[in-house]
Amino acid sequence: MKLTTKGRYAVTAMLDLAIHASDKPISLADISERQVISLSYLEQLFSKLRRQGLVQSVRGPGGGYCLSREAENIFVAQVIDAVNEAVDATGCRGTENCQAGKMCLTHHLWTDLSNQIHSFLSDISLADLVSQGEIQAHAQRQIEQANTAEFLNFVSE
Repeated sequence: MKLTTKGRYAVTAMLDLAIHASDKPISLADISERQVISLSYLEQLFSKLRRQGLVQSVRGPGGGYCLSREAENIFVAQVIDAVNEAVDATGCRGTENCQAGKMCLTHHLWTDLSNQIHSFLSDISLADLVSQGEIQAHAQRQIEQANTAEFLNFVSE
């Protein structure tokens, strides 16, 4: 089973947004810097996330994105689905032409596994992830690194 970069980056960016959620929107540039994801790639992902109602955009100075609802009500599977990513363990991407144009013996096994994975991800909210200690520690390290880099840039000017 392989989840492509699109799905991984979408979940990572949404988790970043959930961690840094506050009264003000979060810019994609900030997410890009913290998560080392191309800004243009994030723009593409957030366009899809916005169309699916998972985020809201705020225009103008100080604009950016915020979650459209509480992190408890946004699930990992919804994020993956929003960016048109399939959780698929079959070798044929569900087309049933895995073996010389016909369905292989194990097609239903891999389809069932795909469904189980999607179900598993449907039970994990962004809030569940935010509450994990190691994620909080990692987010704090990212903030400290950004602050250090900002300070060093200021000092060198």
